[in-house]
Amino acid sequence: MRQPDAMALSPDVPTVDPAEAARRTGLSLDTLRYYEREGLIGPIERATSGHRRYTADDLTWIGIVTCLRDAELGIADLRRFTELLRSEGTGDRVGFLRRRREELVDRARRLQAAIAVLDDKISYYSR
Repeated sequence: MRQPDAMALSPDVPTVDPAEAARRTGLSLDTLRYYEREGLIGPIERATSGHRRYTADDLTWIGIVTCLRDAELGIADLRRFTELLRSEGTGDRVGFLRRRREELVDRARRLQAAIAVLDDKISYYSR
């Protein structure tokens, strides 16, 4: 999983431009724009010139979205989660996250089983 160095904004530089946001998050400029268009991040602040300016909070949220994408949540799931965050109450959020966690744990179990098979085959064919 990519680990953004997003929280490192200094008080004298409260925002960063898109290129720096891309560098810090490990995402492409196109991906950042796509996430914004899909409503997964933002709205992103704009400078008087109209150029995007990303805050530390934006970069932190992008890190969360990236983590959830790495956990193989689809865009529709991310959109749903974002909607839940913007709504009142936490019950649906917790349920949503618990279901995704269960799916991830199940997938991790299946991956561990596959790794064990591969390890056995490597051991067998290494003799």
